[in-house]
Amino acid sequence: MSDALLPSADELTPTRIVLELDRYVVGQAAAKRAVAVAIRNRWRRLRLGPELREEVTPKNILLIGPTGVGKTEIARRIAGLIRAPFVKVEATKYTEVGYVGRDVESIVRDLVDASLALVRAESRTGVEAKAREAAEERVLDALLPGSRPGDPVLDPFGFGKGAPAPSPSAGDATATRVKLRERLRAGALSDREIEIQVAEPHALGSIFGGGGGMPGGPPGFDMEGLLEKLGPARRRTRRVRVPEALELLTVEEADKLVDKESATAEAIRRVEQSGIVFLDEIDKVAGRRGAAGGPDISREGVQRDLLPLVEGTTVSTRHGVVRTEHILFIAAGAFHVTKPSDLMPELQGRFPIRVQLEALTEADFVRILEEPRNALVKQVAALLSTEGVTITFTPDGVREIARVAARANASHENIGARRLGTIMERVLEEISFDAPSRAGDTVVIDARFVRGRVDAILANEDLSRYVL
Repeated sequence: MSDALLPSADELTPTRIVLELDRYVVGQAAAKRAVAVAIRNRWRRLRLGPELREEVTPKNILLIGPTGVGKTEIARRIAGLIRAPFVKVEATKYTEVGYVGRDVESIVRDLVDASLALVRAESRTGVEAKAREAAEERVLDALLPGSRPGDPVLDPFGFGKGAPAPSPSAGDATATRVKLRERLRAGALSDREIEIQVAEPHALGSIFGGGGGMPGGPPGFDMEGLLEKLGPARRRTRRVRVPEALELLTVEEADKLVDKESATAEAIRRVEQSGIVFLDEIDKVAGRRGAAGGPDISREGVQRDLLPLVEGTTVSTRHGVVRTEHILFIAAGAFHVTKPSDLMPELQGRFPIRVQLEALTEADFVRILEEPRNALVKQVAALLSTEGVTITFTPDGVREIARVAARANASHENIGARRLGTIMERVLEEISFDAPSRAGDTVVIDARFVRGRVDAILANEDLSRYVL
């Protein structure tokens, strides 16, 4: 969803949030309502008086349900809907402090980076007109070197003499530049390629990942901050078409016009007041109580490190110190092997709202195939239409795909809606392969067609475990 179509914070009522989620996620009404209320409470809190506002802490949410039922999809759609800083992370990426791996405080650093990107994007909008003009001038410089008024005369070897061009040639160059600008704005130069100079990240940044921390480094180690102190980023020459050059240079010029200190302060304020973290796979760090064996650095140690973050602490980032008391945490997990009570009691207490997501039924699969804006049958039909092949799904064909998916989930591992993608690929495998030579064909996917592609596999129990 583009920024122009995003609802404002005032318009994001719980009902509106649920309606937006319904466009992409089937069912799970309880989870949608819980998330919608939590998001709205962020808006409500910011309208309280300063004293009471500090006392109101977010009610963190724990989403419990099998894989493939919509937990992560809800997070993805919320991220695209709200204008608040948001990050989605997997608990399995983190290890206890002192071991190789990412420390949990990097979650907050990632959130600050996301917030800063959001603020900068908004700030660029305010200076876009000026930035676009500056970008146009740089493109014109590349298209017509020496045409800018006051540019030095170049000798045949390209070295400036340091003196302005004589008035006749300067006048001609200026007139040519004006005409070229008109053609540029009319889109008549879109096929031209030019060479421009753009900033290039430090080489060390690509080696160490460029994130807030460094693998194996001490907590809070700031690789990007260190690279900034080493000097400005190098610039390299790129050869691109004029439209791409305009976009790249507009962003670069806009960044020059944005007040970096104000943007950083606003980014930190948004993180502290309205930041949201979606912590996926939380069940993978829940150790079974009473289980034999020593401490597991990927489980209880991570929980201990997460606890102060969720309760409220201060985290040092390269942009400044961030308080986490009012960041909303939404955790999710399948809890196949473990259960929520296997989490540390202190951590359990920081997630007072628990929502059990329901396993998907065959009827849910039919709705998932047909109703969402990004429904699988719509995606498949659109993809094959690029080859000139028309795919039509009949109602009984959709129901048959749903039936096969439900049966496969019941007899094997239940992977929820993800099973639909597996079944769909099997059904359309031959058509997808032959599509380039079948332009103009129309293929009807009915129940008989589906059964002809999957019944033999379903009948073979051993084979279906690997194929479906």
